[in-house]
Amino acid sequence: MQDPVVLVEFLLRGAAIGALAATGFAFVRSSVQASLRIAGALFFLSTIAYVVNSSPELREMPGLYGGPVLLLSLGGAGYFWLFVITLFQDRPTSLPLFVPAALLTMVGFVGIATDPPVRNGVWIAHNVIELAFALHALYVIYDSWRGDLVEARRRLRGPFLGIVTLYVMIMSFIEIGESVGIQAWWYSLVGGGIMASFCLAGSFVFLEIRTAIFGRAEPAGPAPLDAPSIDPADRITLEKLSQAMDKGAAWKDENLTIGTLAEKVGVPEHRLRRLINDNLGHRNFAAFVNTRRIEAAKQMLADPAQSRTTVAAVAFDLGFGSLGPFNRAFKEATGKTPTQWRRDTLENGSPKPETSG
Repeated sequence: MQDPVVLVEFLLRGAAIGALAATGFAFVRSSVQASLRIAGALFFLSTIAYVVNSSPELREMPGLYGGPVLLLSLGGAGYFWLFVITLFQDRPTSLPLFVPAALLTMVGFVGIATDPPVRNGVWIAHNVIELAFALHALYVIYDSWRGDLVEARRRLRGPFLGIVTLYVMIMSFIEIGESVGIQAWWYSLVGGGIMASFCLAGSFVFLEIRTAIFGRAEPAGPAPLDAPSIDPADRITLEKLSQAMDKGAAWKDENLTIGTLAEKVGVPEHRLRRLINDNLGHRNFAAFVNTRRIEAAKQMLADPAQSRTTVAAVAFDLGFGSLGPFNRAFKEATGKTPTQWRRDTLENGSPKPETSG
């Protein structure tokens, strides 16, 4: 404890834990959607656990190692992945999304239970899996960037992508080095410094633009076009948008992007993005387009005359590039797979739903 390096490391990790605790407490008390609140709570708790568990000195302190701290830290990269998916893709939490955290936790326990040299191999595998999920999370942040309709969240993506990429690369190399027996006195100190910097920066971002980034507890409904709060110029643009999406069936285009739709409507991309977010209540472009696609799919699946049309044919006809995204979007909207929904609807003789206008 008298070693200056250890004292500095403790201060850095203490700053990281304090920033995470304060941010996490504010986050879970905010009005974000329940799915994001759950994912955020697990992310903040697992990151705090990792800050503790990654320090040899802190692990030796009574009461800090083992139990919830160990459990949460082992699956930390999985909880980070879950948080990214729910935050940047606006997806609700479901059991399959917890698989990465569960997998990492199980592999970690295998590493604890085995003896060297098998243990070293297991921990290397654990670190590689962590890196894989972290890289996929970064891909999700980049891939959904263009379709993000929340301006504050779009501005966050660049810095977030850069900081997390640097953090993941440095920490992964350090952990893999430790797993193969490479030791350096500055490993833990550098790790503490990176954690403190990342956590303090993240807390600042959250406190500055948390409402715009994390959204409301419930998605806003579309505002009527004749609402007095809508600017006359915006009202005209929204009418053009409605014509392009409904009469022009732009949503059937598999390659439709916010940019190509803005060209059809005749407005700059950033303005169309703001109008869809502010007036129609959508936080990402895919959700906006899929609303019409899913309603049309429900109409086709409920039609006895089209009962022999395959689900894949329905998906491709409505603009989905593959069956997987269609099944996921349909289940998120209805709670059932397309096949289940068609069977239940046809068996119950329910009337065909009207396509939303």
